[in-house]
Amino acid sequence: MLGEEVLRTFEGKNSIVVWQPRLEHWYRVNNVLGLISERYRHLSLAQLYRCLGASIRYYFGGGTASPQDYVICEYSGGVRVEEKREDGFVEVFIRCPKGALRGRKRLGEWGCSWHYVEYPIKKIEDLEVMEYVLAHTRYRFNEALYEEAKVEVGNLGEIQFYWGRSPFQKLLLEYAGVENTFILLHDYPGRLQEYLKKAEESEDALFAMLAACPVKVLNFGENIDAHLDPPPVFENYLLPYYRRRVKELHGAGKHCHIHIDGRLRPLLRYISDLPFDGIEGVTPFPQGDVSLEELREAVGDKIVLDGIPALLFLPDYGIEELEFYTEKALELFYPRIILGISDELSPFGDIDRVKRVAEIVEIWNRGKAQLGKPTGENP
Repeated sequence: MLGEEVLRTFEGKNSIVVWQPRLEHWYRVNNVLGLISERYRHLSLAQLYRCLGASIRYYFGGGTASPQDYVICEYSGGVRVEEKREDGFVEVFIRCPKGALRGRKRLGEWGCSWHYVEYPIKKIEDLEVMEYVLAHTRYRFNEALYEEAKVEVGNLGEIQFYWGRSPFQKLLLEYAGVENTFILLHDYPGRLQEYLKKAEESEDALFAMLAACPVKVLNFGENIDAHLDPPPVFENYLLPYYRRRVKELHGAGKHCHIHIDGRLRPLLRYISDLPFDGIEGVTPFPQGDVSLEELREAVGDKIVLDGIPALLFLPDYGIEELEFYTEKALELFYPRIILGISDELSPFGDIDRVKRVAEIVEIWNRGKAQLGKPTGENP
């Protein structure tokens, strides 16, 4: 049972390496384009994973759903949050007694992804509006999606999800954008600290819900990049938050990992001391800015989730490079690894290479079983 092996990996008791690529974006885009080969066209996403010999990390249904849908946000105090999709954009409207904010997202060309082109917080006064909205947001676990996931995932994995980012990362990537966030950092540090304190307090009910929910593995979907979160920012605005919140979740028996998929080198020295059990999405050479060896030294006894750069699944790279890299990652990180693609298979990636990695992992696991090597020990 792959789900049991995922949990055993977090507990340091695993007997095999789980191959757990993220295929959702590839599947959605290629469905839209009608490019899925006849061999796989009739398969659901869960059936595709099974056919390829892979494990599911995140199940969140179809359409434009995401793992964040396991958390349902509800509003009181006259707060209204609405999104309207039209002409390749998603208009975001946030209204409350303190005022109104508006943002805009541009959809990707296939309608399966989006990015902000206009952020809701545009001036210092908008922070008060967002503080009110956050203070009047309540959180509920999506039991219906969880029950659906149990059926769809079955023995292919352990149900996991991520939710909204930390207050600083959300400000940086969703609410204000990079430029306005760094203006706040430089020109209004006191007001920024006040906002972040209130935003964090508003999440107390969220973390109480996360601690009580039945899901055992939780991901902080931060999307850390050292160029946007350099050491001074990481130390002052992120580390204290992680230490507090992970301690709460560990106290409830949860395993936690964090999504770091950007440039990493300036932050390597912090990795081994992070409170997380695992690091997800880290992207080594030739796609990222660190080598596998540097990453191995930095993570200490933490689990690496993923590790194979997505570039190696493109036809630009030879299959031999992918095979070599896969075996190298297994050698370096076993047994503290849940092998995957850093961080998702590109829509232009070769789906048959996913099957090839599954074959390599199967041979690796058989070899370890024959050797009878004790688990829970790093090489």
